[in-house]
Amino acid sequence: MQISPAALAAAPAPSALASSPLALTAAFVAAVIVSFLVKLWLSSRQMRHVARHRGTVPAAFVGTVPLSAHQKAADYTIARGRFGMLHLAWDTALLIGWTLLGGLDLLNQWALSWREELGPMGYQLALLALFGLLSGLLDLPWSLYNTFRLEERFGFNRTTLRLFIVDGLKGLAVGALLGLPIAALILWLMAQAGSLWWLWAWGAWMGFNLLMLVIYPTVIAPLFNKFQPLEDAALRERVQTLMQRCGFAAKGLFVMDGSRRSAHGNAYFTGLGAAKRVVFFDTLLARLDPSEVEAVLAHELGHFKRRHVLQRMALMFALSLGGFALLGWLSAQAGFYLGLGVRPSLEAPNDALALLLIMLALPPFAFFLTPLMSLWSRRHEFEADAYACAQASGADLSQALLKLHEDNAGTLTPDPLFARFYYSHPPASERLAAIASLSGSPAAPTGQAA
Repeated sequence: MQISPAALAAAPAPSALASSPLALTAAFVAAVIVSFLVKLWLSSRQMRHVARHRGTVPAAFVGTVPLSAHQKAADYTIARGRFGMLHLAWDTALLIGWTLLGGLDLLNQWALSWREELGPMGYQLALLALFGLLSGLLDLPWSLYNTFRLEERFGFNRTTLRLFIVDGLKGLAVGALLGLPIAALILWLMAQAGSLWWLWAWGAWMGFNLLMLVIYPTVIAPLFNKFQPLEDAALRERVQTLMQRCGFAAKGLFVMDGSRRSAHGNAYFTGLGAAKRVVFFDTLLARLDPSEVEAVLAHELGHFKRRHVLQRMALMFALSLGGFALLGWLSAQAGFYLGLGVRPSLEAPNDALALLLIMLALPPFAFFLTPLMSLWSRRHEFEADAYACAQASGADLSQALLKLHEDNAGTLTPDPLFARFYYSHPPASERLAAIASLSGSPAAPTGQAA
C-alpha cells in the first residue's frame, strides 16, 4: 500500500504530525533499553552463580558427574554468557542503526532508485532480499567465532570451513527459492486484497508453514545432512515396539550424520501426518544404551500423546494472527514508519518496508513474554517425562539425561531466576528429582545449589 499524501499533509504544523511518531519512538526506545538491561542483568547473574559453584559438584550428583565434567560445563556456560552479552550489544546497536539511525531508510531509498526497472513487486522483493543478505553478512563474524573458536575450544565443533561455506550457500539458495515466492504472495495480498488483506496473508503464511512441515524432512533436510535408515536391528525392534505400544506411526527411523558438524547429540520427530519421521543423531546413538534411547524416544512420544505439538502449533497460529492483524493496522499509519526512522514513499508501495519494520520492532516488546513461554514449555517437559516413565524406565531416562547433560556441557547449577526466565526445559536437578519420584527411586536428586 502507498501512504496518501494527505496523511502527511493533513497537519498544519510539524509538531502535530510528530506527536504519534514520537510516542512510538519513545515506546520503542523504552522497550529496547529495558529488554537490553534485563538481558544483561540476567546473563551476569547466571555467570556469577555458575562461577561460584564451579569448584564443587552438587551433592545430588556426586558419584554420577565427575568434577572435571562439572567444571567444563561451568566454563562453557560462562564463555557462552560472555559471548552472548557481546552479541547482544551488537544486535541492539544494529537494531537502532537499522531503525532510528536511518539504516533501513537508506537501504530503501537506494532500492527505490531501481523501481522503474524492477517494477513495484520487483523493487519490494529486492529490498527484502538486500536486507536479508546484509543482515546475514553482519552476523557472519559472530557465527564464525561461535563455530570455530567457542565450540572448537570446548571440543564440540566438527564443522570444516568448507562445510560452513557450503551450508551458507545452500541456506541462501533455499531461502531464496522458498522465501521469495511466499513474500511475493503476501506483498500481492497486501496490495490487492483490501482492508482484510492481513487475514488472507495470515492464511497464506499458515499454509506455507504446514507445507514446510511436510516437505522439510524429505526435500530440505537431506540437502544439509545424510539420513540413513536405522540399521541396528535390536534397537529398531525396540523402538518400533515402543511406538506401537504408544499408538504412534512414523514413516521411518533414520540416523542423521550430526557428527559432521558437532559433537552435541539429539533426537527429534519431524514432519506432519504420513511424513512424520523419527531422527536420531549418530552422536546420540554412539553415547546411549538401547534402553536409554528407548526412554528418550518415549519422552518425545509424550509430547505427541499429551498434544503438546498441537498446542504449540495453535499458539503459533494465534500469535501470528495477532501479528498480521497488528501489521494490518500499523502499515496504514504514517507514524509507524516515521516513528521507526523510515520515510514512507508517496509514489511506491510501502508493504515490504512495513514487513521489515514489524520484524525489527516486535522482538523488544515480545521479549517480556519469555518467562511465560518458558514456564509453559517446562510444564510440557515434566508431562513428557511422566509419560516416558510410564512407557519406559525412569532410571534409564535419568541416566540418558545425565549423559546428554554432560556431553552438551549443560550446567548443573544455573541461576534460579535465569532458569525461570529462559529455560524451556527444567534444570537438571528438578527434572531428575521429578523422574525419581515417579519411578519410586529413593535416590532422587535434590534441589539445585543456592
